[in-house]
Amino acid sequence: MLNALFPFLTSLFSAFRSRAALQVEILALRHQIGVLRRSAKKRPKLTVADRLLWAWLSGAWADWRSALVIVKPETVIAWHRKGFRLFWTWKVRHGTTGRPTVSREVRDLIRTISRENPLWGAPRIHGELLKLGITIGETSVSKYMIRQRKPPSQTWRTFLDNHIQQLVSADFFTVPTVRFQVLYVFLVLAHERRRILHFHVTAHRTAEWTAQQLRNAFPWGLGTSLSVARSGPNLW
Repeated sequence: MLNALFPFLTSLFSAFRSRAALQVEILALRHQIGVLRRSAKKRPKLTVADRLLWAWLSGAWADWRSALVIVKPETVIAWHRKGFRLFWTWKVRHGTTGRPTVSREVRDLIRTISRENPLWGAPRIHGELLKLGITIGETSVSKYMIRQRKPPSQTWRTFLDNHIQQLVSADFFTVPTVRFQVLYVFLVLAHERRRILHFHVTAHRTAEWTAQQLRNAFPWGLGTSLSVARSGPNLW
């Protein structure tokens, strides 16, 4: 009874499936038949085009595992990961590598300002350089500053011990998807207990979006009873 009922239920289920899903399944099955016809008797030989096809199907078709016969799904996933690594390797090699170099004159100027103003930090020197029309990052300013042997104020460790309950870290990190898309995750973490205060995900980060996330993370306002510590150079 069950053996006779199973084909009927299978046919009934197929009738309600979408036409696009059926066409994709037919394409996948015909492709595997073609691979088996041109291959040897023992093991099917898959070309680069075959692997690209199944790597694309694994991302575009949710039910691709049901029609896969000639290889295991883990093999297709490994092809997709390899293609993802090759894609980003090519993108890095053909893009802009590293930060722009800082001229010797600007480096000497940063050291001079830092030496003559020992109480100034990187944000203050960075602001003065911007007033002079010199475009440079704050982290680069900190890199070329003169290091004072004795700090003029409390050490960083003392500051952290005194204000650990009011400090948080805010930063972005990226998450690649199976469709070669990069998602930006904004995270706010409390230092005291390493507790997540707020996080959100977007595919297109902007200054307005980041400012709104800060307002959502601290609805009572910034700068009153809570200080924000930047944990990365490219927060904004």
